[in-house]
Amino acid sequence: MFELKNTDLFELEEEDFDTVLATDIVFTGEIRFAKPFMIKGSVSGLITATSDLVVDTNAKVVADITAERVLVRGSVEGNIDGKQLVFVASTGSVTGDICSAQVVLEPGSSFSGKCTMVK
Repeated sequence: MFELKNTDLFELEEEDFDTVLATDIVFTGEIRFAKPFMIKGSVSGLITATSDLVVDTNAKVVADITAERVLVRGSVEGNIDGKQLVFVASTGSVTGDICSAQVVLEPGSSFSGKCTMVK
């Protein structure tokens, strides 16, 4: 396995997040947040953040996402703009365009869309 700078996002457990959208929650609308946020349930709409987002395993997101760093372990349908990093884990899938300074697609992940890396 390779090392990434700022891997603290990958080491965070559910209890480390101020806000967790639980597995039994289905949310439709716009979400804005400034502290790390974890989605375990279903979201459709728009997600805008000045912090980090984790789409956990089995979570389903149908939304365009803007955040500092995005870790996808579940499913995302929509465009992702990760200012610093977009990481799609082996359990994750993204259908949509990704734009970020750094993009990582783990073996086993699924991605369908355009990828643009910007400085």
